Amino acid sequence: MAKKQSIWARIFGIGKANANAAIDALEDPKKMLDQTVRDYTNNIAEAEQAVAQTIGNLRMAEEDLAKAQNEVKEWGSKALAASNKAEEFAAAGDATNQQKFNQLATVAIQRQMAAEKKAGALASTVGTQSEVVDKLKAGLNTMQTKRQELVSKRDELVARARNAKTQNQMMDTIKALDINDPSSEISRFEQKIRQDEAKVRGAAELAASSLDSQFAQLEDLGAATEVDARLAAMKTANAPAAEILEEADGTAQLEASAPEMSEIEARLAAMKKNQA
Repeated sequence: MAKKQSIWARIFGIGKANANAAIDALEDPKKMLDQTVRDYTNNIAEAEQAVAQTIGNLRMAEEDLAKAQNEVKEWGSKALAASNKAEEFAAAGDATNQQKFNQLATVAIQRQMAAEKKAGALASTVGTQSEVVDKLKAGLNTMQTKRQELVSKRDELVARARNAKTQNQMMDTIKALDINDPSSEISRFEQKIRQDEAKVRGAAELAASSLDSQFAQLEDLGAATEVDARLAAMKTANAPAAEILEEADGTAQLEASAPEMSEIEARLAAMKKNQA
């Protein structure tokens, strides 16, 4: 049983956490603060209506108080007039009218006393309501001041939230740049270009080595040609002696081959003779 309760408690906790996360994601600071200011403004409007109603009641009480005070004066004047009239009739020996005006004076005094009692109650009410109105006005002024502070704070927080959002976007952009750093692509292309340049240098070096071998062959040919030229020059310089040697050799060869030619001619002659 305890295990089931633990599982349900965990599930409830997960659901509550997800709900709070969803609510946090949906919350817009500007909208929430605007709503707070709007609600507070509505509260101030309701307070203003209440204060206005209280002030209206105070003014009615003040009017009733003034009316009661006037009644006190009027009934006092009437009582005095009736009392004076009763004295006049008493001086004249008219007891009936004296009694009548004495009764009117008594009634006026009674009405005056009632008006004074009413005026006293109204004065107390007016005093109490005046204190209440003063406190309500002070409270209303405080609420209006608080509202101004709330509006200023709302503007400050909205600006801070906007700046924070901008900074978060900048940080996300910077992170994206760090992940997709173009310098890595540049390095890769630079490496490829270096490889191509190295290949070109290798081909140039190979071509240069082939040219070097060709130039070496040309140098060898040049050296052989120079040798031949020098031999030719030496032969030219030694031409008379060589010619003398060649003539001597020719004479000797002729002399050596002469007997051989005579014998050959003799044999040919003998062969011709035998044929004949």
